[in-house]
Amino acid sequence: MPAALPAPYDRAAAARLVEAFAQRGSGERAYAESPAGIALLGALGGHSPYLADLAERESATLLRFAERGAEEAFALALDPLGRADPDAPRTAVAALLRQAKRQAALLIAAADLSGQWQLDRVTGALSSLAEAAIDYACAHLLREAAARGELRLPRGGVRDPRGVARGSGLVVLGMGKLGGGELNYSSDIDLMVLFDPLAAAIEAERAGSIYVRIARDLVKLMEERTAGGYVFRTDLRLRPDPAATPLAVGIPTAISYYESMGQNWERAAMIKARPVGGDRALGDSFLTEIRPFVWRRHLDFAMIADIHAIKRQIHAAHGGRGAHAQVQVAGHDVKLGRGGIREIEFTTQVLQLIWAGRDPGLRDPTTLGALAALAGAGRIDRRAAADLADAYVFLRDVEHRLQMVADRQTQRLPEDEEGLARIASFMGFAGTAEFAARLTGHLNRVEQHYAQMFEREPALGLPAGDEAASLSLRFSGTRDDPETLEVLGQMGFASPTSIAAMLRGWLHGRPRATRSERARELLTLLMPALLAAFTRQREPDAALARFDAVLTQMPAGVHMFSLFQRNPALLQRVAGILGAAPALANHLALNPASLEGLLAGSGPGGAAAVLPALLKEARHFEEALDGARRLVTEGKFEIDAAGLEAAIDADAAGAARSALADAAIAALLPHVASEFTARFGKVKGGSLAVVALGKLGGQEMLPGSDLDLVLIYDHPEAVSESAGGPRSLPVSTYYGRLAQQMVAAITAPGAEGKLYEVDMRLRPTGNKGPVATSLSSFLRYHAEDAWTWERMALTRARCVAGPPGLRRRIGSAVRNAIISHAGEAAIADAVAMRARMLRELPADGPWDIKAMPGGMIEVEFIAQALQLAHAKRHPTILAPTTRLALGKLGRAGLLPPEEAELLIGADRLWRTMLGLLRLTLGPWKQEALPAATAAAMLRATAPLLGQAAVDVAALRQQMREQAGQVRAIFERRLGPLTGGAA
Repeated sequence: MPAALPAPYDRAAAARLVEAFAQRGSGERAYAESPAGIALLGALGGHSPYLADLAERESATLLRFAERGAEEAFALALDPLGRADPDAPRTAVAALLRQAKRQAALLIAAADLSGQWQLDRVTGALSSLAEAAIDYACAHLLREAAARGELRLPRGGVRDPRGVARGSGLVVLGMGKLGGGELNYSSDIDLMVLFDPLAAAIEAERAGSIYVRIARDLVKLMEERTAGGYVFRTDLRLRPDPAATPLAVGIPTAISYYESMGQNWERAAMIKARPVGGDRALGDSFLTEIRPFVWRRHLDFAMIADIHAIKRQIHAAHGGRGAHAQVQVAGHDVKLGRGGIREIEFTTQVLQLIWAGRDPGLRDPTTLGALAALAGAGRIDRRAAADLADAYVFLRDVEHRLQMVADRQTQRLPEDEEGLARIASFMGFAGTAEFAARLTGHLNRVEQHYAQMFEREPALGLPAGDEAASLSLRFSGTRDDPETLEVLGQMGFASPTSIAAMLRGWLHGRPRATRSERARELLTLLMPALLAAFTRQREPDAALARFDAVLTQMPAGVHMFSLFQRNPALLQRVAGILGAAPALANHLALNPASLEGLLAGSGPGGAAAVLPALLKEARHFEEALDGARRLVTEGKFEIDAAGLEAAIDADAAGAARSALADAAIAALLPHVASEFTARFGKVKGGSLAVVALGKLGGQEMLPGSDLDLVLIYDHPEAVSESAGGPRSLPVSTYYGRLAQQMVAAITAPGAEGKLYEVDMRLRPTGNKGPVATSLSSFLRYHAEDAWTWERMALTRARCVAGPPGLRRRIGSAVRNAIISHAGEAAIADAVAMRARMLRELPADGPWDIKAMPGGMIEVEFIAQALQLAHAKRHPTILAPTTRLALGKLGRAGLLPPEEAELLIGADRLWRTMLGLLRLTLGPWKQEALPAATAAAMLRATAPLLGQAAVDVAALRQQMREQAGQVRAIFERRLGPLTGGAA
């Protein structure tokens, strides 16, 4: 679209404006005779009688625009609203508001048409005008109420409009396009007026009538037409239950309504809500309080139907007024019609409602900003987002031109040729045909993307070519249908009678998850795809029985069935997991919300990435803890599933699990500390940090790994107790209790399960020592009393939470503790320790990969003992991750390169196998593996072996060979294991 000012459509009208403008004064005459003036006045007068009238009436404003530019001229137009006296008479207040509206409307149109401002600045300026007008009007009305003896205003004497409103109990929320800063040119403003009945009303029982009067007068100030025009048409119908509530609603009432009765369309409306008048801090507090209503904890695909139903109602109610159900040009409503602005907004808002509950980064109130965020997070195809964004900008420009003509709140294109030609010219097109082609191109693309989300159900039936797809399955009554049993047998179920009984129970509402009519409707639609997914498993009867266990545990099924309906690939993944991994099936039965971790699709590290932002948004400690439990539960399951499916290897899975634990600990520590501080104050200059050891420290966590943690604090020597709280505690007691609170937060069970088990036996003096250790005690212990096994554990130490300064000091202390005691004695101690373990804790069965001779423990002992032996002369070999430490030992010449490579390979193989066993079977003492587990094991180990094993017997032989090589290196580099088991 051309960026230059559009040539006048009505040249006679343009000429009349140029002539009238020139008669306003010498400055106006000079501008009207200049090329720039002729072009701008021609564009205004040649298309819009309304803008022509404004240009003539507010000629000085247009001259300021020409001389100083759009930004400065606009600021000058709004400036009087921030400095005017709120105690001025009502007529003076109304006149000033209308003057600001006239001047700003002219400036915004000129900046838009001349290309000085793009769409976001145009809509932002319109929203700023509305907000400034509401601020001044509210200040005036509040001062009037105070003068009547109704309100006691804490800051009633100030002139600043926002200052007047602080502590007033009044909240004005901007909804819709005003809330999003996207107001259109002749838009009405959607407001919600709320109040705190206890904040400022002198008589609390009269608060309702006081604030209702303010709301009524605010509407009158905004929309009453006078000789000066009007400010904004105002709509208060987005308040809670507008048919039954007064114009101003008490905040407690509003919160109760949203918590108990709020609808999905109201959730969508609240995406854009923000305080635009009154006490903004109080408004922000209200929005924080209802945040859980807007941003649900769980993915909610079921509400897509609710939002689409609203669109169908729009077509039914407004089809005769331009909201056509098909794309067209003449008479089409570019907002409500097919392919219009509303379809873009609905698409964007639905995706936000689905995904932004778990990812606060998607909660952008602007349509363009939200589309960009959704595309960046992979929640919408980038091409689709670009199409929608381009169409949004174009259609909003069309909307503005339609409204600029006569200052009418319309989005409907003219039906006559002349009217269409005027709009095409106003948009800068040479003719109607070119404009219509561009318009319909955008409308058609929007229609396609909208239909993809709301109107086209994903294919759920059996795969093409599967004969069973055409056969009916009947589960009515109490008896088995012979044809159904035959079909189930053909599909691959070993016991059709048992399967039929199970399915009949589902469809008759036996599990709680299928007792609602909607749940059974969805299940019936899903049944062909569900059965097809499970018949692809090696043992379909067992896999489906595990799904039955999941259903039995769930309180409701609509949520899960909706997830499957909108995301068929998720059903395939779940069937695969239930078929291969009984342990994961049990987890899913107890934690059905884990499904959302799979559906999130952000990769195994997705939960760790969004967890800090989600916890930062938490209103209080319990909400933060619940959010952490939910995301950790989802994240663990997502990582485990990816590992089971061989989508990621053991290294990536270990790093992802560790990153998730890191994120949870780091995000929770400030919440725990804040909760503790409220009771016991702070230790001035003191702080607490969390140090990870073991698998978390080495970033090698396996499924089900607990957390080996040490909590270390530091504080100035001069400070002996906490201060600033209801109670003071001695420093050691303070940090001991704070550490206990932190451990309790990690280990306490909740509705979403617990975060992790914690093992603190690796802290100085073990279980006998304090829960939290001072940094000075930590240094002293490792300098004087630590055992070799404790220093071996220290090679994996990694600080994961706490202030940066303390983390650096701890890192230095750990490094010094290892280096200062480095020497060959560590090797003999390690050998003696391993020999004792072999005697007292031998391997428990053929698949005890950790404890078996040549297993994971011996690989880790080699890495840790050699680091302790040589760190003084080779400090660069230190690394908490086993494979990285082995690589450094090889590069330093402390291990032959071929041995380092072999040990790294063994470490990766052992972790792969152990992880898979934990996911599928748990502890397993038999030589043979179940078929599904054996297949998964052979698939996972194939890339790690020189020659892929063809069966479990071949795999066991290769395991023995690998373990023998590890044992040989252990004895060659550390020493013989005399007295231990072979």
